[in-house]
Amino acid sequence: MTSAASLRLTGGLDTLVICGRVDADRAELTPRGELVHGCAEILDRTLADLPATVTRVELDMRGVHFMDTAGLQFLDVLADHGRQWSRTVTATNWNGQPRRILELAGLDTTDPLSGPDAVGRISASAPAAPASSAVALERAECLHVLREEVEQLRQAIASRPVIDQARGILMATHGCTSDEAWHILREASQLSNTKLRDVAAAVTASAEADGPPPSPELRTALQRAVARRRAV
Repeated sequence: MTSAASLRLTGGLDTLVICGRVDADRAELTPRGELVHGCAEILDRTLADLPATVTRVELDMRGVHFMDTAGLQFLDVLADHGRQWSRTVTATNWNGQPRRILELAGLDTTDPLSGPDAVGRISASAPAAPASSAVALERAECLHVLREEVEQLRQAIASRPVIDQARGILMATHGCTSDEAWHILREASQLSNTKLRDVAAAVTASAEADGPPPSPELRTALQRAVARRRAV
């Protein structure tokens, strides 16, 4: 069985595909890609196609390499399905960035569906309920931190092309390796107190015909960063 839908967001996020197999009363599903907007609907369609004889649904999440708050809606759908159909549902083998999101949300990274009301009905689309207890306040704070981290990750994805271009320009200009070019950009960013993507954009713009040179502060920072790399 395979369920897939094309998802295109800023930064070129991948398609989520859910493959799987049914063995007697057990369904093993393997999502691959990213848990972003639309992932809950993909899972819902996949679960609806399962035979009525299935009593256990196991999701192996090791193929999921990115997730934002829509991933919590994905877990809500799975938990709801288990309750509605009286099926045991699990979602295990989380790693990388998705595992970090579960930690920020206060969920069990071994299986966020373990325990009663484990998912906690936290979702990006639902407004936060009034904080009537310490637990509610803690969950609201976790969700706030989670959203901030996801936004930072999105900005990093969007900035990647210009950073890669700047690294290539530094490699050609100074005869350095890709790693050395990366360190030059980072050091110049720190020395000039300038965001990394802004340093990369200035380097890229200056390499174009009639492109504007970097500011004096940034130019000095780049020269110092290059000198430090050569001295290593």
